[in-house]
Amino acid sequence: MNIRTIGLLVFALVAAVVTAYFTRGWLNAQRAPAVAVAAAAQTDPLPHVLVAKHNLPAGLMLEPSDMRWQAWPDESLASSYVIKGEVSAEGFAGSVVRKGIAPGQPVTEERVVKAGERGFLAAMLESDMRAVSVPVNAASGIAGLIFPGDRVDVILTHTFSRRDGDEGLARRASETVLKNIRILAVDQRTDHPEDKPGLAKTATLEVTAKQAEMISMATEIGRVSLSLRSLRNAGDETRSAAESPSFTLDNELSAVLNPPKIVKQKTQRSVHVVRGSESHVLTFSKSGVSATPSAAE
Repeated sequence: MNIRTIGLLVFALVAAVVTAYFTRGWLNAQRAPAVAVAAAAQTDPLPHVLVAKHNLPAGLMLEPSDMRWQAWPDESLASSYVIKGEVSAEGFAGSVVRKGIAPGQPVTEERVVKAGERGFLAAMLESDMRAVSVPVNAASGIAGLIFPGDRVDVILTHTFSRRDGDEGLARRASETVLKNIRILAVDQRTDHPEDKPGLAKTATLEVTAKQAEMISMATEIGRVSLSLRSLRNAGDETRSAAESPSFTLDNELSAVLNPPKIVKQKTQRSVHVVRGSESHVLTFSKSGVSATPSAAE
């Protein structure tokens, strides 16, 4: 191997070392920003904002499954947003949506109404519905075992006069006037209490405008009581009992109020007597016997 060949090999080796050095420096320079961003992300993560998991229409009572946490850029973070770590998502459970919230849109204090706040009951009402309260007691309120969200039937018990000629004899009846009515509140509570039930004095019902008038009249006519419906048929949308009336009269329960009719026996008897060409009708009664002439048959 001559000197020229050795020189070329040395030059090639030096060139390779220099190229590798500059290539490594260039790669490190390109990798540095990405490493810096990753390090910054680990030391200063993006805030997470409470957002709607799906469409939340107005009037919906929120549950934890309706919301989720989503990373949010700092530059578009508003002061009204709920940030993870500052407020718990469970604190919004049981609130009612005041204005509709689209999927991925932040859930804020302005868009919901929490229990106890002004306007909460109005936010719970469905469109075109009304809230009306009725007095209840231990018997008519099912011993305090009705809670907001339950469905009930409304029963009216009242007294009326008979129309069969027995003037002055009062009759009693109970009838179902409304069906499948939602309980909005018990006393002043719109949530489901976790402790033992108490005896309520009022129950607030969700009804139509016409049904509100019916309940107002029912409280004037007689006593109103509630009948709890099963959860299995709570989806039945029948709200009025007008099409399928159901009632019970007092004599269906007590035989004394509907005694058997006494058939009056005849107080007199008649016998047709024929003697030759003469014919008489003899009438026997308590006062005696009377004879009346009649034509012979």
